Amino acid sequence: MTTNVGATAEKIVKEIPIDEVMEALINEYRRRLIRYNMTDEFMRKKYGMTFDKFESSNVVKERKFSWDVESDAMEWEHALEGVRYVEHKLKDVEGQRL
Repeated sequence: MTTNVGATAEKIVKEIPIDEVMEALINEYRRRLIRYNMTDEFMRKKYGMTFDKFESSNVVKERKFSWDVESDAMEWEHALEGVRYVEHKLKDVEGQRL
């Protein structure tokens, strides 16, 4: 971190109350959680199954490794990992507010 960036970050931390920073962080995590859950819901409807069933049924292979299906699989998996990560981070951050 350069000196100028470090000084700017330090100034921001001093001028913005920690409660506001925490609230902004919590809101960002909630926004991500909503987006990830929407992706999961969309994919469940599109394929008529959960991701676990999608993988165990080997849908990607069944559909001849088409780019659309492989791309959906990657996006779906990313969304589910995102849900786990964000829920963990939310628990940590909200626990610090108490």
